[in-house]
Amino acid sequence: MPKTIVITGTSRGIGYELVKLFAAQGHTVFALSRNDEPVKLLKLDKVFSFSCDLNDSKNVSAIAQKIDEQVDSVDILINNAGQFLKQDFKDTNLDDVRSVYETNVFSVFDLTHKLLPLMTSSSHVVTISSMGGVQGSMKFPGLAAYSSSKAAVITLTELLAEEYKENGPSFNVLALGAVQTEMLEEAFPGLEAPNSAFEMAEYIKEFSETGQRFYNGKLLQVSSSTP
Repeated sequence: MPKTIVITGTSRGIGYELVKLFAAQGHTVFALSRNDEPVKLLKLDKVFSFSCDLNDSKNVSAIAQKIDEQVDSVDILINNAGQFLKQDFKDTNLDDVRSVYETNVFSVFDLTHKLLPLMTSSSHVVTISSMGGVQGSMKFPGLAAYSSSKAAVITLTELLAEEYKENGPSFNVLALGAVQTEMLEEAFPGLEAPNSAFEMAEYIKEFSETGQRFYNGKLLQVSSSTP
């Protein structure tokens, strides 16, 4: 049965691959990204690509209104957009931190909040975090802002699942290990990840469609490396 999917961060990498995967099965997809051209160029049926600055609450409200005008409900929201920062702590100022948190935390809060009225008891909100945000996982220098922001959405997911556990929707968070994306190449040039963006998108798609039957308020670590 066709579903309505909202995905952020769709101009490249995992988000871009997710759009294509859902569209191939005839779902209605709303793709949100600052750069809407890559998805528009695909010319896919039932895919609506919106240029959206997730850090601008008024812009987010306008997009939520457009979605509301076109569909009755949202079945899946995938909070995939992320801003990466690798910088020594001594060189990082509060403006840098605020920028990372605006995208990685506050926009997740804002978009989820604005789309909740369109969700049902069976809807599923999946937020993409990072292994770097998991307590006790391996940490790397220079990622104080980024990894701490990814830790924040893990706790946010747990809290929202508790608050809405009676009538839904369901909330889960996936902490990803290294994935071969443009972001990874920019952050760690030459590093070869065990999974491609397409492979990870396949996993996330399947989880977003069925995971709420088995999980709610849970952090799943999606990484083939140890620790």
